[in-house]
Amino acid sequence: MRQRPVEQDKIQRRNNFDAVEENLTADQVKAEASRCLNCKNPRCVKGCPVNIQIPDFIKALKEDDLEKAGDIIRETSMLPSVCGRVCPQERQCEGNCVLGIKGEAIAIGALERYVGDNTSAKKAEIVPSGKKVAIVGSGCAGITAAADLRKAGHEVVIFEALHNFGGVLRYGIPPFRLPRTVLDREITNLKEMGVKFEKNVIVGKSITLKQLQEDGFDAIFICSGAGLPKMMNIPGENLNGVFSANEFLTRVNLMQANEETTPTPLKVGKAVAVIGGGNVAMDAARTAVRVGFETVYIVYRRTEPELPARLEEIRHAKEEGVHFIFLHAPAEILEKDGYVAGMRFEIMELGEPDESGRRSPVGTGRYSDLDVDSVIVALGTGPNPIIQKSASADGLEFDTDRRGYFVVDEITRETSIPTIFAGGDVAPVGASNAINAMGAGKKAAKSINEFLAK
Repeated sequence: MRQRPVEQDKIQRRNNFDAVEENLTADQVKAEASRCLNCKNPRCVKGCPVNIQIPDFIKALKEDDLEKAGDIIRETSMLPSVCGRVCPQERQCEGNCVLGIKGEAIAIGALERYVGDNTSAKKAEIVPSGKKVAIVGSGCAGITAAADLRKAGHEVVIFEALHNFGGVLRYGIPPFRLPRTVLDREITNLKEMGVKFEKNVIVGKSITLKQLQEDGFDAIFICSGAGLPKMMNIPGENLNGVFSANEFLTRVNLMQANEETTPTPLKVGKAVAVIGGGNVAMDAARTAVRVGFETVYIVYRRTEPELPARLEEIRHAKEEGVHFIFLHAPAEILEKDGYVAGMRFEIMELGEPDESGRRSPVGTGRYSDLDVDSVIVALGTGPNPIIQKSASADGLEFDTDRRGYFVVDEITRETSIPTIFAGGDVAPVGASNAINAMGAGKKAAKSINEFLAK
């Protein structure tokens, strides 16, 4: 039987930002590891974007060799404590586990989290290469690339626009999903390896790519994320009380806007509608519960089976009192004295499947109003054009797609400009999540290492 971690009481956790799940116990780890079949053709490894040797680390756990398990994971991933918490294992490693065909997959994520939390990265012997690499952004892709590049002996400097490090792991993911002590530990590991971090540096404003090249950086990896929110383009979207999920989560996670002593307080109303159905929507809704909204709705234009969020996040949201409204599409935000006074939705029905395979919502011409005084829009993000614009002014013209993302070689992650690479949400290949960004960081680091070795 699959082992499950103890979870904080669903009523109690509505009022705090503490981790919802505890780690498995040592006995649970041993019991769960013993379920692994150690397949000769491990589908779980193929399902992992960074190809962690999953059967090998689980075998080490069976043999009570926790340190070996940690070493095996960190051969390919420097973020086991992070990935064990936020990766969509049910669609990747666990989703490919053969035990899941007729029963329950191995709890790979929980085992990885346990190993990450209870082991430390070994200090690697660094042989200086004499080369310098600049990394723009300190999120998943940047941290991953930094580790591999530093191991190769390069001087690595990470430039972060905000006043703290971790990118979306810090400002986007709430601490009840990813405790800050976990993230801080992973960043400390990199600092101890000799990776340098520079905060409050907006590449494209504080310094340009051309200046980085002139400062002697032999290669540059751009992984600045996609921080430009996508809005609904409906009447009332500019009213007071309307937030993008990006702004809302950043203000709470990074700026502590819900604290009484904060210089940037958050106005908390009675009821909020969160528009969207992905993990960011779940994070925003569950955060809204914790900051004091009396009623929190998630409004989604399809039905529950089409929700793209992790099943675990949907379950946690329901347990914490979030209300779900399906087959409703935003039509208008209602106003009173410049503030949100409600929201109007068109009632939808499902039509034919779209290109993603999900059935497309079709309007019925019927409408319904919802009594809310705040709205959080969680419909995704796009790339901020600051870097491309400043580069263009310096004569560096990147190939970008119609949405403004960097066009890169899918294997090497090289942009149209030699020596400059890009990955993560600013140059997405596949779904936008932590582990895919890490995979991009590993590919970029490999390519940069090969380029610098020439």
